[in-house]
Amino acid sequence: MSIERSSIVTFAGNPVTLIGSEIRVGENAPNFEVLANDLTKVTLEDSKGKVRIISCVPSLDTGVCDAQTREFNHMASNLGNDVEVLTISVDLPFAQKRWCGAAGIEQAQTLSDHFKMSFGTAYGTYIKEHRLECRAVFVVDEKDVVQYAEYVPEITEHPNYEAAMEAIKSVKIKN
Repeated sequence: MSIERSSIVTFAGNPVTLIGSEIRVGENAPNFEVLANDLTKVTLEDSKGKVRIISCVPSLDTGVCDAQTREFNHMASNLGNDVEVLTISVDLPFAQKRWCGAAGIEQAQTLSDHFKMSFGTAYGTYIKEHRLECRAVFVVDEKDVVQYAEYVPEITEHPNYEAAMEAIKSVKIKN
């Protein structure tokens, strides 16, 4: 049974209903199952032992989602091998692969939640009205504890890149 919740998240100024529980700092990050661009299954457990930036976007084919994915890809190039960037959307894996090739994305892994909406339901990012993900960013440490969580209030706006980077630096300093 999934939880529906009203939120302060809007899409083009209109309130939306999110399915799933809101994730908070200090909680254990829930596992999920999404698809890589080659249709293999990917879970949070697959990157256990690394710090993860999980960048959630509605669709890579929009300007803000494109810019967000490029920004986290750029950030990842300076973070080392112990940090992994996962960008999750409901775009089909084939479209994600095509987009990554055209955009030159090499540091961030794009993953599709289209099939099961497993991530969206687990992280409370599933927009009921549109079957999309809301814009959100999570930083999960190597022990699977959420160190940063941002649900962007207006989906058409950018996340706070600086706050996410500070959370990553904070996690890396602890290690």
